[in-house]
Amino acid sequence: MQFQLHGNICIYKKEILEGKIRLDGNVNIYLMYLADGENGRTRAFNANIDFTEILDFPKVESGMILDENIWIKNIECKVLNGRKVNFKVLLELESKVFLNENEEMIREIKGIDDIESQIVSLKMNSLVGQNSSKALAKETIVIDSTDNLEEILSVDFNIKNKDTKISYNKVLAKADIELSVLYLTDDGRIKKAEENIPVMGFIDIVGVSDDDICDMKYKLKNISVKPNATEEHSIGVDVELEIYCRVFGNKEVSVIQDMYSPSRNLEFKSNSVSTAVNMQNTKTSVNIREKVRLENQENSKICSGIAYAVINERNVGRDVVKYEGDLKLKFILLNNEETETRKEEISIPFSFSQEIQGINKDSRVEVEITPIFQEFTKDGAEITAKIDLEAQTNSYNLETINVIDGIEEREEGDECPYSMVIYFVKPGDTIWKIAKKYKSTVSDIARVNNIENPDKISVGMQLFIPKSMKIRNEIPLKV
Repeated sequence: MQFQLHGNICIYKKEILEGKIRLDGNVNIYLMYLADGENGRTRAFNANIDFTEILDFPKVESGMILDENIWIKNIECKVLNGRKVNFKVLLELESKVFLNENEEMIREIKGIDDIESQIVSLKMNSLVGQNSSKALAKETIVIDSTDNLEEILSVDFNIKNKDTKISYNKVLAKADIELSVLYLTDDGRIKKAEENIPVMGFIDIVGVSDDDICDMKYKLKNISVKPNATEEHSIGVDVELEIYCRVFGNKEVSVIQDMYSPSRNLEFKSNSVSTAVNMQNTKTSVNIREKVRLENQENSKICSGIAYAVINERNVGRDVVKYEGDLKLKFILLNNEETETRKEEISIPFSFSQEIQGINKDSRVEVEITPIFQEFTKDGAEITAKIDLEAQTNSYNLETINVIDGIEEREEGDECPYSMVIYFVKPGDTIWKIAKKYKSTVSDIARVNNIENPDKISVGMQLFIPKSMKIRNEIPLKV
């Protein structure tokens, strides 16, 4: 028995547990084989294999947000006897979790009129909202009226032309399902039917605006492709998708990094917070035109051809990310009588670059590559492949900031008896650090030392540090 394998993966439930993640789904497998007792006639077998995977994921907690990508890396089939086969499916999973928290921070202190504060303005990306919606696609694919359909041999599934539109607290998600179906006729011929099925869904996100960034994920939950029971010469298609949407806004905030009072002995509690900044969605088209040769296949013709991209290496530099990978081509070839098949697989190396302003080697970069056009023509043993890919990259920088979230006033300690101190700049010093240490101010130090730019001082430089002479008031501090 010779056979060819193909499968689609569906995730119908995902859950975050304490220190673990759980995925429930199934793999929809199509097995094409040459039947020994039917003069080598191609037949098919369809199986659904359910699975539950519980994976260790340290530090995850209930309430976090899970984003997973899972795909079939390999399928193996072993014939046990004339009526039983054993399937082994290797899945590969890429997952990450998010935690969206509200962080309390001090923005103002009342009761003290000589607070010196170090403030930075930051454009951060905060989560506006997240939600999901189911999208159902139901279609009838009409086949040639001379074809009496006997069974479905294989189904290739692809989602392309993804687009979003924001309106009235909703996100409209639109895409096309590209479906390619191989089927067997009652006289033993193998034919192909193709269809583009539009699909859309509305996701409720309160407060979403046109300036926000939408991160969309389309997940296949269920697919059914079978001969139409009510209409001859047609194939019934039912597809269920889950569309996940996370919306991030661009918000400029002023954050107090450090503060002190020259007249009062204050102690501040601070916390380091990581936040996403410079979030971007970037699309790039990649066009591949290649000629490949298949040995000993001069007289065959292409029944089906599909392409998918595998990224092997990703290098992120300043304002650019470079990808290297392989384009995998899978062909099913037919003899002239359209009754016998042969499988061929070819790998074509490719590379491309994306310019993304503001990224660097430490940026978080995630790419999804989708074939949006595929055309294969065969001349003798040579195949000309024309393939257009769309690379959609989500990128952001992770920045850690110091947030002041508590303040106490301590009893006065020993005060420096001098009104002026001579100080020599050491490595790592800034005028801010020196002013805070000696209870002076940046402006006073700059004025006394005739410094035009307080951000530029050099090691060994001699500074006169005047002590602030402001009188301490007795008004209780209020945050």
